[in-house]
Amino acid sequence: MTANNIPARKAKDFASDQEVRWCPGCGDYSILKQTQTVMAEAGLDPDKVVVISGIGCSSRFPYYMNTYGIHGIHGRAPAIASGLRMVRRDLDVWVITGDGDGLSIGGNHFIHVLRRNFNLRILLFNNQIYGLTKGQYSPTSEEYKKTKSSPWGSLDHPVNPVALALGADATFVARSMDRDPKHLKAMLRRAHDHKGTALVEIYQNCPIFNDGAFFPFTEKSTKADNDLFLEHGQPLVFGASRNKGIRLEGCKPVVVDLAQDGYTADDLWIHDERDLFKAQILARFFDDPRHAEGQVLPRPFGVIYATERPCYEDLLAEQIEQARVRKGEPSLDELLAGNNTWTIEAQDA
Repeated sequence: MTANNIPARKAKDFASDQEVRWCPGCGDYSILKQTQTVMAEAGLDPDKVVVISGIGCSSRFPYYMNTYGIHGIHGRAPAIASGLRMVRRDLDVWVITGDGDGLSIGGNHFIHVLRRNFNLRILLFNNQIYGLTKGQYSPTSEEYKKTKSSPWGSLDHPVNPVALALGADATFVARSMDRDPKHLKAMLRRAHDHKGTALVEIYQNCPIFNDGAFFPFTEKSTKADNDLFLEHGQPLVFGASRNKGIRLEGCKPVVVDLAQDGYTADDLWIHDERDLFKAQILARFFDDPRHAEGQVLPRPFGVIYATERPCYEDLLAEQIEQARVRKGEPSLDELLAGNNTWTIEAQDA
C-alpha cells in the first residue's frame, strides 16, 4: 500500500488488453516492458498518463499501454504533445518515436520541442532502418548502407540524434539499449524525474530488416570493450577488466590503458552531466570513433547531459495570468480584431 492507502501499482496495470504485435525478437518488447515497470514504480496513475506516437513500428506503442494514447500522423507526435502540455499541465506525457518518424519528416518538430523544453519525455527507438515499410535506409543509417531504397549504398551522412538534441539546447539527453533492461530502466526513470523535455535514444534491434546493427554494443562478448557507461562524478572507465580509460588532452579524448600507461582513475576524464562542452565531445564519439593514432573510442551510454531551464508551458501560464491581472479577462473578439482595423466604405459609381 502507498502512503495514501492506494494499492501499489504493478507493470501489468499499465498493459492494455491488446495483443502485442511486433516481430519475434523485436527490441520494442523490452522497451515496452521497462516503460510499464518505470511507470508502476514511479506511482503514476494510468488516468493521468498520455502516450503519443507518430507512424512506424514503435508507434504502435499506445495500443499496448493501459493509459490514454494518441496515434498521431507521421512525425507530428511532438507537436501534439506540446499542445496537450499547454492545456493540461497535470498530465504525464510520453512521446514514442523512431529514427524515421522523429528525425526525417518529424525532424523540425523534434528540434523545436527540445528547445522549447516542454515537460515531457521522448523515447527515440533507433534501429537505423525503416522497418514498417520493409527495409529502406533511414536518417540514422550508416553511409553506403545497401537497402531496398539504396541498392548501391546510401550516400546520406547519418543524423547523430544526441548531437542534434544538444544543438537544439535540450535539457536532458541520454542513451540506452534494448538488450540491457537494467540500464534502460534506470534511464527511463531519470527521464521521468527530469523537469523538461527528456530525450532517451534507445538502440533497438530490428531482427527482420537490420539484425545485429548494434551487436558490438549489446552482446556480452563485445559489449565491455565497446561501451562506456557514464556515471555522474565518476571517471570514464571501460573494458572487460575495467582496465581502459578516457583522458581529455585539450579537446581531444584519448584512450589509455590504466596498467600499461601508468594512469590511475584520478588521471581520467570525470563525467559531469552538467557540462555542455564535454557533453558535445561525448556526442561526437559517434561520428568518427577512430583517432589519428588508430585508437577506437567506446560508445557512451547513460545521461550525457542534464540541466534545468523553465518549461514552456509554465512560462505560458505565467504570461496569461499576468495579462489577466493587467487587463482583466481576455476577450476573444477583441483579440481577433486586434489594434489595426479599418472600415471599407462604398463609393458612388
